[in-house]
Amino acid sequence: MLIFRRFKKRRILALGMIGLILAFLLSAIPAISQEGKPLRIGTEPTFPPFEMQDKATGKLTGFDVELLEAIGEELKRPIEWVSLPFDGLIPALQSGSIDAAVSGMTITPERAQTLSFSRPYFKAGLAIAVQDNNDSIKSLDDLKGKRIAVQIGTTGATTATAIEGAKVSQFDSAALALQELLNGKVDAVVNDAAVTLYAVKEAGLAGIKVVGEQITEEYYGIALPKNSPLVDDINNALTTLLENGKYEAIFQRWFSGKVPTIPPVAPALQGATKSGFDWGDTFRRLIFYGVPWTLLLTSLSFLFGLLGGTGVALALISPYKWLRTICRIYVDFFRGTPMLVQLFIIYFGLPALFKGIGLDFSLDRLPAAIIALSLNVAAYLAEIMRGGIESIDKGQWEACQSLGMNHAETMKEVIFPQAFRRMLPPLGNEFITLIKDTSLAAVIGFEELFRQGQLGVATTYKAFQIYIAVALVYLVLTTLSSYFFKWLEKRMDPLKQAEARAKKAAYAASNDRVTVGSK
Repeated sequence: MLIFRRFKKRRILALGMIGLILAFLLSAIPAISQEGKPLRIGTEPTFPPFEMQDKATGKLTGFDVELLEAIGEELKRPIEWVSLPFDGLIPALQSGSIDAAVSGMTITPERAQTLSFSRPYFKAGLAIAVQDNNDSIKSLDDLKGKRIAVQIGTTGATTATAIEGAKVSQFDSAALALQELLNGKVDAVVNDAAVTLYAVKEAGLAGIKVVGEQITEEYYGIALPKNSPLVDDINNALTTLLENGKYEAIFQRWFSGKVPTIPPVAPALQGATKSGFDWGDTFRRLIFYGVPWTLLLTSLSFLFGLLGGTGVALALISPYKWLRTICRIYVDFFRGTPMLVQLFIIYFGLPALFKGIGLDFSLDRLPAAIIALSLNVAAYLAEIMRGGIESIDKGQWEACQSLGMNHAETMKEVIFPQAFRRMLPPLGNEFITLIKDTSLAAVIGFEELFRQGQLGVATTYKAFQIYIAVALVYLVLTTLSSYFFKWLEKRMDPLKQAEARAKKAAYAASNDRVTVGSK
């Protein structure tokens, strides 16, 4: 019995030792397997000199790019770059589709609530850029009541929106904000000093100057998903690069002067407090600020598109070949090119073109968006109307001619009413599509429904919740539009109207018989 007990104790001890060894090996496997595995790093490649595309090779280059490549060498993990818009980096981190993000991202308490940051790797600050002939703006106080362009989701946007009376336009990139300043549509741009100076001095951006000193002191960090296990590895690699001189060598290739002192922890994170998410405030902002602009854009663009499409459709079936050719080119161009490109051409391209030939021409966001959307919609509606008109039997044209009706009378009284009933379903589809397409106006800083959602994400960093709210509001708008066009189809269908009148008459007759019988 004693021998059995001793054997049992030894067996338990042996099993315990085996368990400890297995646990150690299992804990070491993830660390071993990570070596050589690519790091997926998200970045916005339009932020020189930190991230940009090399014109000669087409590959990414810049200070951030070189620094991350050096970190990858320290970790013995290759870097796999993922290009994203700046306001899409944080949602991508939250979804886990990238391992880290680097794009001159300032470490802020708000961002630190939903993300983890590496130790700071760059000391930066905001600067004010104005046109060369502007001598009235020299400091932040001079921006009160002025028109300011910023990049969405940046600390420059946060600073500008806090300025009293300022009219702030937010764009998807710093390059678009600077182009807005070049076109004379804003008075100033508030953006990272290093980026603006690089654009002015190195990229040949003539007509713009940087005024005053840096208006803030900020620190960039490498953003990672909350509580990511990579934080310690990246921090250790950064510390190594700072100590062995590799960081200084990279810094000197892109900037002049000495490397500034970089603290191990960003000062902005000291004493940071948490804030909650308010669904009610989100829906109020979307409904009261975003929906009216979306409906205005949709209604005006569809109206002008309907008028223009009608004219183009009539031209496409006209007997004049030269007119048909011109309209066919118009339809093919606007149906064959992305609406996003058309918006950029009209809002950014045309003013720059006219400015280059000495003409002062510019368009505000509202007319530019309506023109672009209307021209695009007119091309699609023209084909819908042409098909609807040509679907009417030619015998009806001949019958009208035999009655002495001219071409215009035939079209107005006979052909178009029938064709319009056939056009209603595709017209309804086009209207619903246009409601969603108005979201493209966000790229020129128009604060419609989708842009309001982006602005909410830029301040709360709750991408999933806010975009779900945006989707629900769009769903309500498109559903109501769908029901309206179904009702309109029913109202304009002569057979259904005849059936409804017959049922109404039968119901009235039955009531009369009941009334007579009761007497």
